[in-house]
Amino acid sequence: MESHNVNNSLNVDMEKDQEKAFDFSKRAQWLRAAVLGANDGLVSTASLMMGVGAVKGDIKTMMLSGFAGLVAGACSMAIGEFVSVYSQYDIEVAQMKRENGGEIEKEKLPSPMQAAAASALAFSLGAIVPLLAAAFVKEYKVRVGVILAAVTLALVMFGWLGAVLGKAPVVKSSARVLIGGWLAMAVTFGLTKLVGSHGM
Repeated sequence: MESHNVNNSLNVDMEKDQEKAFDFSKRAQWLRAAVLGANDGLVSTASLMMGVGAVKGDIKTMMLSGFAGLVAGACSMAIGEFVSVYSQYDIEVAQMKRENGGEIEKEKLPSPMQAAAASALAFSLGAIVPLLAAAFVKEYKVRVGVILAAVTLALVMFGWLGAVLGKAPVVKSSARVLIGGWLAMAVTFGLTKLVGSHGM
């Protein structure tokens, strides 16, 4: 009898540990997705500002291009995430109906609205970094330097966070994110400069 009780207790403890591990795994996935969304916002907005700045370096033009990139990117991310998660929602509802005889456990279903809002917020948080860095610097060359410094720092931080959450090598992950961000800005700057110099 005592052995049976001990086994039951062990089974309950193991189930609790599995639930905790599952919850942590889900949280880690959400956090990693948020970091990737913020990194997208950072790189795309900074690249857009650098590209426009290559042709027209006044602060108003650069800030407007960055703000447009923030709004467009956040909306695009939100809509894409909403459509994707809603498709997953429909699949899980259909599966629950088949397995549970029509009964739906709503607390286990993903929230398309929550996912869309989180995606847009993450993108916006990343995109606001180069905007804030450039906002109060009037001199063009200094402004570009400040943007590069702020974006570099943020890229390293996002790379480190992504590595920790994904249990990947920190140095390699941070280096990949940093070099990728630099390449995106350099290519956008160079191609826009090239096109702009030909009067297009």
